[in-house]
Amino acid sequence: MPTSLLDSSHLPAGPADIRLVVTDMDGTLLDDAKRIPGGLWPMLAELRRRGVLFSPASGRQYATLHRQFAEVAEGMVFIAENGTYVVRDGVELSSDPLDPAVAAGVARTVRRLVAGGADVGAVVCGKRSAYVERTDEAFLAEVRKYYVEHRIVEDVTAVEDDVIKVALFDFGPVEHTTAPALAEFAATHQVVVTGEHWVDVMNRTANKGTALRGLQQALGITPAQTMVFGDYLNDLEMLDAAEWSFAMAGAHPEVIRRARHLAPSNNDDGVLRTVARVLGLPYDGERA
Repeated sequence: MPTSLLDSSHLPAGPADIRLVVTDMDGTLLDDAKRIPGGLWPMLAELRRRGVLFSPASGRQYATLHRQFAEVAEGMVFIAENGTYVVRDGVELSSDPLDPAVAAGVARTVRRLVAGGADVGAVVCGKRSAYVERTDEAFLAEVRKYYVEHRIVEDVTAVEDDVIKVALFDFGPVEHTTAPALAEFAATHQVVVTGEHWVDVMNRTANKGTALRGLQQALGITPAQTMVFGDYLNDLEMLDAAEWSFAMAGAHPEVIRRARHLAPSNNDDGVLRTVARVLGLPYDGERA
């Protein structure tokens, strides 16, 4: 069973040698109202002063993440689109594009589901933008949460962009409806449930863990110098890449089993409280 580092019996003797802090966003850093803790901004300044890199790792697109951290984005590494696109200061560090034929096949599967009565839509995720065919406001409202750069097109199979994944939003429980319909792709690609209503189709080699290991190698940072926080199935490989791996309270049971430690919930500023405790930083629990 993972331990809680907010239990003093599990604390290191002194501040740990951490060089990289990587956190998922939804359900992890953000609270249930999708707010960033106000105390993050002074903590980021102190982490930068100490030479510790902070990196958001999310299923959200790069443009969305960059907008959320616009005032502090310089020098920050963004692990976007579940690890398929990694960017620093506007420069691509790595990517794992999807075969356009596979992306088109997923889109056609979604069309068949819709024709059969399913309330689902596809988001074809490119490096420059996300692309959708559905135009109803209910669906677009969900898309806007994660893809600030998105375009409505007549045919998502004909976009001219490097496609890095296809995300599907199902208004019902995705694990019981849309995900099983993607079984034909699971034999050769990843079909990852990333939330109650979202599932992603990506290359087998693409995940947050692969992206993180590449970043560690490029920067000369070890797993022992890395803290990682997550709450859902798309965080599993990332947790494996760090010795300081944390599941949030209330995380998916498999995430809790995989992580070495537990952190307080996203609604209790669990990421910041844990980073502060492990690194010996002040934290007053402010929320914007």
